[in-house]
Amino acid sequence: MNLRDVEVFHAVMVSQGASSAAELLGTSQPSVSRALANLERSIGFALFDRVKGRLVATAEGRLFHLEVMRNFIGLDNLRQAAQRIREVGEGTIRVASLAALGMGLVPRAVGRFLQRHPMVHVSLQVRTSSQVRDLVVTGQADIGLAADEIGGTGVHVSVFATPRAICVLPPDHRLAMRRTIQLADLHNERFVALSPEDTVRRSLDRMLAADGIEPRIVADTPFSATVIALVAEGTGLGIANPFALEPGTADRVAILPFEPQLNFRALLLRPPGVSASRLVNEFVSDLYEARNLFRLPSLRR
Repeated sequence: MNLRDVEVFHAVMVSQGASSAAELLGTSQPSVSRALANLERSIGFALFDRVKGRLVATAEGRLFHLEVMRNFIGLDNLRQAAQRIREVGEGTIRVASLAALGMGLVPRAVGRFLQRHPMVHVSLQVRTSSQVRDLVVTGQADIGLAADEIGGTGVHVSVFATPRAICVLPPDHRLAMRRTIQLADLHNERFVALSPEDTVRRSLDRMLAADGIEPRIVADTPFSATVIALVAEGTGLGIANPFALEPGTADRVAILPFEPQLNFRALLLRPPGVSASRLVNEFVSDLYEARNLFRLPSLRR
């Protein structure tokens, strides 16, 4: 069955005549007649009776036209959907992020993106870095943001950000008035640590061991945001990713530079061998814009 023949049949039914259909389609009446004959041969029944030179739809032809109308409505819907996607942008973007970025920076990028594309749905999952990688590998996320302790197997990896670690302290802590917190300042201090597998935690542990410095680790967590929240409750001091600072907790801690310098490293993950859509590429641009606009809250001393 040829779609063009079906379109000719539809035009004849709508315009109630072969000559009118030919004019509507910009073709000749013999071409219309040939298309109708081809369609009748392919479907196996007559669509019209020829009565006094006029085409009169058979009962089967009228039933068939009802089905044609339903399918034409579906095709029209597809055309309209394609136009919306082309002109407005409609669909779903699936994003997975580690908590340090997923609670602040990524939502800011989502807000910027949705202002331009209100018809797009963004699915944001905040997970551990290994879970983020797995979501990207299995095709359940279009974009992933993860810490660098994850392996890059099965994903396309690029460095997204390398923020410098900060030290967070309870505001009334005796060290809160310092200009910086030095490695030696951690000795015998109550300390909220990142999880042992964290890259920054491993680097810090090596430095501490080399200098014989032993903080008293009272809690550990994989999330910088939780480090900051625990410090805000007065449990001790901690080293954290500045991107994890949120107004609710940042106002309840002192924020100081830490020496020697330690840097977190966030990776942007994409499925390998998959061409990103225009919308995904736009969203990635918004992520970088949000990163560039990030400003560390005023250091409190």
